[in-house]
Amino acid sequence: MESLYLLIPLSVVLVFVIGVVFWWSVRSGQFDDLEGPGYRVVVDDDAPPVVKPPVKEDDGGTSR
Repeated sequence: MESLYLLIPLSVVLVFVIGVVFWWSVRSGQFDDLEGPGYRVVVDDDAPPVVKPPVKEDDGGTSR
């Protein structure tokens, strides 16, 4: 019986924490697109990825 004095408040706090984490995930957009990542796995990409050449920075005409 004495263990209930610890377990009931602990379970209430745990439910509150789970609710806050779920609310945060819904508000931050974690559940916006549930099907997109699954489709991206099976899409056949025939074209290789485009690699851009490195851009040389201009020093403004001054030499050091």
